[in-house]
This record gives sequence, structure tokens and C-alpha cells, in this order.
Amino acid sequence: MNKTLFFWIFLILSSSCQKKTDSYSQEDSKAVNTISVIIDDQLWNSEVGDSIRNKFASPVLGLPQEEPLFTLKQYPAKLFEGFSTGSRNMIIIKKGNFNRYEMRVNEFSTPQNTIHITGKSTDEILFLLEKHYQQVIKKMRDAEISECQKIFSDSLIDTKKIQNKFNIELSIPFGYETVLSRKKLIWLKKEITSGNVSLLIYQIPYNYIHNSKAVTDIVRTRDSVGKLYIKTRGSKTKMITDEAYSPYFSKTDVGGNIAFETKGTWLMKNDYMSGPFINYAIKDKKNNRIIVLEGFCYAPSKEKRDLMFEAEAIIKTIKISK
Repeated sequence: MNKTLFFWIFLILSSSCQKKTDSYSQEDSKAVNTISVIIDDQLWNSEVGDSIRNKFASPVLGLPQEEPLFTLKQYPAKLFEGFSTGSRNMIIIKKGNFNRYEMRVNEFSTPQNTIHITGKSTDEILFLLEKHYQQVIKKMRDAEISECQKIFSDSLIDTKKIQNKFNIELSIPFGYETVLSRKKLIWLKKEITSGNVSLLIYQIPYNYIHNSKAVTDIVRTRDSVGKLYIKTRGSKTKMITDEAYSPYFSKTDVGGNIAFETKGTWLMKNDYMSGPFINYAIKDKKNNRIIVLEGFCYAPSKEKRDLMFEAEAIIKTIKISK
């Protein structure tokens, strides 16, 4: 009786351990916008883990529902450090006899960014996290943009019409089709399960957007474009910026040009459609114009972070011809 009981207990424990190991999937760790965090459970369940989650899994700006900036996959150091070395983004945190922050490129595989943080105490680890996390986020996001661009570069649509119309080069993955073309505007759309993703390209005069009131000018411009061109089947519908949520705005660089980045939500007036958008108004001073590239999606039953991330990656392939 005792032997039989021991046998079944052994089988249950073995099965449990096997399931836990299987849950640490290499494919999960290589998914877009994912960070493998190598840290012992004791630290992960302390204020160190809270700090990591607050910084690297904070909500993405501009989405209608909360979605994390990065998906975090935690692996206890003793069991899974070797297993997770194929991850593109890794943060390895541990206590030691010294304090150290180090960023290593392609340490275990390619491409890869590995962050090593060692601290004599919890407070020292928290200090290093606070000091360097913004740099780490930028490095990892830039790497994910590059990886996304590399993935879709194998299957691109012909963009000669866009090049001829706007004098720009742009890499757009297969699946996007032109649904509207005007003299200074092109609207492309890709159908997905239960929705679609759109890319809008148009140009406006250089003086349409002023530095002192850029957000107001950008919202006014995109609402004008939405009123004229972005409609559903109803004749009285039009896409407008959702006034219930203030857009997020920043000044950045795209393709070596000064650009205004605006993130927010849109809605279809006189309809029930809505979703997020990301808008880049890129200054092209040499040609006395502003090139606007916007990605927006309608996907009510899907998470939208990675859909908008692909749109951002497409937009950031732009090269303005001289």
C-alpha cells in the first residue's frame, strides 16, 4: 500500500514539474515586445519585482484598454538562466558582493540586449533600476522596431505609387491594399480577424503645424482629413479624434527629420467604431511640406499593442528622397 501511494505521488510530482518546465517556452520569450527577467522568486515577489513591473510593464500610451509596454516572463535564476538565453531582451538581476549595471549586446544569441544588475542590497538594486530603466526601455524598443522591420521586409508590397506621389521610400508588408488614392493622400488597409489595420499617408503645407500649438494643429488636421476621406458605409459618418481622452504628444526624430508623435484614440462619428491611432507629422523643410503618416486600427476583440507597434515600425522605415 505504501509503495503504491509513493508511486502515485512520484508520478504527480513528475508531471507537475514537467508542466512547469514546458510553460517556459522559447517561443514565448522570443515574441515581440517580450522581456525575459532572470531573477529569483524572493526578489521577484519583493519591491524589486514591483519596480520592474511598474517600469517595464506600464500601460502603453494611447491605447483604449490597458496593455503592458513589454510582456514580462520571469525565470528563477538557478533553474532557467540557460533556458532563456535565446530571448532578444533579457534582464538579469541578483544580489552580490558589489554593485553593477551593465548592458551587453549579443551575449548569448543574436540579436539580443542583456541587462545585468547586481546589488549588495535591495536598495542598491532599486537605485540602479531607477537610474537606468529609461535607457533600457529605449534600447529594447529600438531593437524590437528593427526586428519587426526585418521580419516583414521579406514580403513587401510594391510602393512605387507612393514613391512617385510623395517622393518617399516606405517599406510596407504584404497584406496592405490601397482603398483610397487622392492627389496628396493615400489610404491603405489590411484586413485581420475581426477588424483591420490602416495606414494613412498625406502631405500638408509646412506652415500648417506650429511648434507653439502643435497638438491642436495636428488634431485639427487629422479631423479635417477624417471628415473628408475616412468614412464607413453611412454617408454622415466621419473619423474624428476622441475628445474624451487627451492625446499623448512628443517631439522625436524619424528618418533624420524632426517629427511630432501623437498617440490617442479615434472614433467614427454617427457609428459605433473606435480604436487607437499613432500619428507622425514629419517636417520636410527642404520641400516646404509636412509628411503625415498615421496608423490606426479597428479590432474590438483583440489586443492592440502589437498591431500599433507594427504600424510604428512601418512608418519608421520612411526615407525622404532628396
